[in-house]
Amino acid sequence: MANWNLLDRHTGTSDIPLTQNGEKRIVATGKALVGDDRLIVPGNLAHIYVSPRHRAQRTLELLSLNCRTKFPWQDKRTHSEDEVRTEAKIEITDAVREWDYGNYEGLTSKTIREQRAKDGQGDWDIWRDGCPGGESPEQISKRLDTLIAEIREKFHSKAMDGETNCPGDVLIVAHGHILRAFAGRWVGKNIADNPSLILEAGGVGTLSYEHHSIEEPAILLGGSFMVDAVNQAEGRK
Repeated sequence: MANWNLLDRHTGTSDIPLTQNGEKRIVATGKALVGDDRLIVPGNLAHIYVSPRHRAQRTLELLSLNCRTKFPWQDKRTHSEDEVRTEAKIEITDAVREWDYGNYEGLTSKTIREQRAKDGQGDWDIWRDGCPGGESPEQISKRLDTLIAEIREKFHSKAMDGETNCPGDVLIVAHGHILRAFAGRWVGKNIADNPSLILEAGGVGTLSYEHHSIEEPAILLGGSFMVDAVNQAEGRK
């Protein structure tokens, strides 16, 4: 969460850092959801895509995944060999940078609608209309579709076909609008129709497949707790 997010300003190309509270949220997310019996299992990660924005890169740092490779933006690894939790490679990619808001960068939705009303342009919906001077829904779909195809070809199809015993999970660390658009395109939805998804700052979503089939992409609405984790907790009583 960055300062402009707190003010409901559209933060796309602006490289604004996380707030102190935003960093605390990410640390809490890491503690709750990262681990061998958690939603994000470091050892199951094959690849990590991260946005070029520093706030996304800082988010990845705070998740404490302890990758064997150093972060591309740092001179050296910050943890020891014994603390390594994943062999996943880290890739900075423009494919998951936030929506380019163009002329609407830094403006609130309220201000945007007031300006459009003054100019006689009518109501505004980013999913339908995009942003003048920025990206359209079609442009967003194109760059996300390319990434989705890459993920399925490089990682998921091989894992599902049993071609490799290597990890197959992929982690994407990015931003609110682009991740919601990604989820919509993952299941073939036209984002111009608005995916109608909510992703809180510091939140984690899961995309998967029905029937373990690469042809049946799906959004995982909720997962159950690991039985081993319950047994371990009971054993400590």
